[in-house]
Amino acid sequence: MTKAVWNAKELTVGQLAERSGVAVSALHFYEAKGLISSRRTAGNQRRYTRDTLRRVAFIRLSQRLGIPLKTIKAALAELPEGRTPTRDDWAHLSAAWRGELDDRIEQLQRLRDDLTDCIGCGCLSLDRCALANPHDRLGTEGPGARRIDTRICPPGTCR
Repeated sequence: MTKAVWNAKELTVGQLAERSGVAVSALHFYEAKGLISSRRTAGNQRRYTRDTLRRVAFIRLSQRLGIPLKTIKAALAELPEGRTPTRDDWAHLSAAWRGELDDRIEQLQRLRDDLTDCIGCGCLSLDRCALANPHDRLGTEGPGARRIDTRICPPGTCR
């Protein structure tokens, strides 16, 4: 694989993969999903502008935070003319995602704290369920685990 020259305006898919640490197949996937784009040479080879590196880094970091690709794509689409995110863009987007991340953190903390006792539906804690869920009151809220999934709430109480 040829190493990209530091001032090259375009990168091959292999160079982009090597420089970003992302597999070629993942780059193809990102492109198929509209997260990144390339131009094709006369020989039908992909060429990516160098700023695609920052875009891929943005995608990977967002994924590590648990942001779904659909949400990442929508965020990138908000940028004028598909440009690469700047620090200010990241600050704006991360502020918008803060509530979602706070919900996930709360859910994970509940999972951590309640994991050994009860998952909220009684299937693993029948001997103690009467304390956490007397008379199966959580069953009236719907199927599945109710205590740990913070996104589930009784009808009419969701924000």
